[in-house]
Amino acid sequence: MKAFQAICKQLRSSKGFSAGPAHLAGFCTSSYSCGPKKKNPYEDVDQARYSRLVRSVLSFRDPVQTPESLLEEDALLFGPVSKAKPPKQNEARVPRKWFPILNPERSLKPNTREPSAPLKIPLQRSAMPSVTRVLQRTMTAEQISCLERWRQRMILELGEDGFAEYTSNIFLQGKRFHEALESVLSAQGRVNEGDEGLLHCGYIRSVQHLLEDVRSVRALESAVQHGTLKYAGLLDCVAEFRGELCVIDWKTSEKPKPFLRNTYDNPLQVVAYMGALNHDANYSFQARCGLIVVAYKDGSPAHAHFLDPELCSHYWAKWLLRLEEYSEKDKSSDGPELGAALPAGAEGSPPPAR
Repeated sequence: MKAFQAICKQLRSSKGFSAGPAHLAGFCTSSYSCGPKKKNPYEDVDQARYSRLVRSVLSFRDPVQTPESLLEEDALLFGPVSKAKPPKQNEARVPRKWFPILNPERSLKPNTREPSAPLKIPLQRSAMPSVTRVLQRTMTAEQISCLERWRQRMILELGEDGFAEYTSNIFLQGKRFHEALESVLSAQGRVNEGDEGLLHCGYIRSVQHLLEDVRSVRALESAVQHGTLKYAGLLDCVAEFRGELCVIDWKTSEKPKPFLRNTYDNPLQVVAYMGALNHDANYSFQARCGLIVVAYKDGSPAHAHFLDPELCSHYWAKWLLRLEEYSEKDKSSDGPELGAALPAGAEGSPPPAR
């Protein structure tokens, strides 16, 4: 300790050391006071020139944009607008050549005598296209797309083989349903109690409440052809339904179809058969009404869609348009042979349920 005190005395007495207050070196945490001051990059900008540039930009911009100014800008950027006329949705097409659905040379008075047996004229091979072929060849793009989506969805669920089996079963069910109806209606609407197969058929149970109103069956699974309009078909049934002689089309479906719009092109099919029937020399009567019956496999009550003369006339005009469209397509393509006889029940069988 004494040695340390001696050293301190020597230091005080020396000229280079002072215990008094000394001037402290300047120290600050701010970067502006440490080292050389940085130069502001904006100091070199030509302020006058920059002000003129800002004023020119602001003066060029319109204070308010109007529809006219926007159109002018679009025309400058993208070119003039092509003003195409939109399709007229409400403009009804009419056939170029009208042909009546009814035969003026044939009586509309119902025949009070009960027919001895329903007519059943087989479908012969002919150069005329069938009703089904005309409707298939003239489907709209929307119908084709809907059908293709359904097909792809079913293939995805069932596979290729499963889908082929499904469509085969649908066709077979429709064929058996028509055969069962033919047996029932041939007996004038009365089901034989001993025929257990018919009594337990879900489709027959589905239409049973309607069969009570079907009388005077004139034709069953019978071929018709229109000599003037050049088409043929195989209709399901011609009979009186609640007092009106009708062309009846029996359909099956996996989905309920309570409204006429749910039946797609079926009304066109019915009026096509009706027009051919009324102008076919093989028949002495004519019908002015139609009936579409949609039966269900589970036996739930079938939906019946009645086509009165006004509705039939409406759909007849649409059928004439489809015939014209088919004729135009047929002329522009060679296409397969037309009018080949279809398998039994094929013309009247329903398409796969959608």
